Amino acid sequence: MKRTISDLKRGEKGIIKDISHQEIPLKLYEMGCLPGNEVELIQFAPFKDPMYLNINGSFLAIRRQTAQLIEIEKIENTPTL
Repeated sequence: MKRTISDLKRGEKGIIKDISHQEIPLKLYEMGCLPGNEVELIQFAPFKDPMYLNINGSFLAIRRQTAQLIEIEKIENTPTL
């Protein structure tokens, strides 16, 4: 099953795997939204759109529609002792 940034819940992280190149604004690439980079969902705006993300130390807000175009592999949280 294909997972995207829009599938993340608050506090969850993932690694960007693939991006639909034609529909993603160039600004997102410039801010680090590239395959291999880590993404964390910080919070949602009211009505869950836009989404506030941390991508490799860059904080940005993107529309849920755009987030659905960015495929990720979810990082499982490991318990700390």
